[in-house]
Amino acid sequence: MALMITDECINCDVCEPECPNAAISMGPEIYQIDAERCTECVGHFDTPQCQIVCPVACIPLNPAHPETAEQLLSKYRRLQASAKHVPPSDLVVESALCAPDRK
Repeated sequence: MALMITDECINCDVCEPECPNAAISMGPEIYQIDAERCTECVGHFDTPQCQIVCPVACIPLNPAHPETAEQLLSKYRRLQASAKHVPPSDLVVESALCAPDRK
């Protein structure tokens, strides 16, 4: 699943620079996460970095965007390919989040 930022957000600005996919931006009132860019840090880190740095724990999974670990990895590859102009099939990624028990 992509992540989301709830209205408990205090606009502290710590999450935005931590996102390796540039999925976090300032919305009309609080920060927001672009579900098309959020991979829960799959391909970059073992845990979502925005959740780690958030001082008010306002970044849960977004139930409106359910995704498997494989789908998140595919999204990561697509984002990397578009950034580097490399075919997604040529990207090799090792991630603990791609373990079979991840849902």
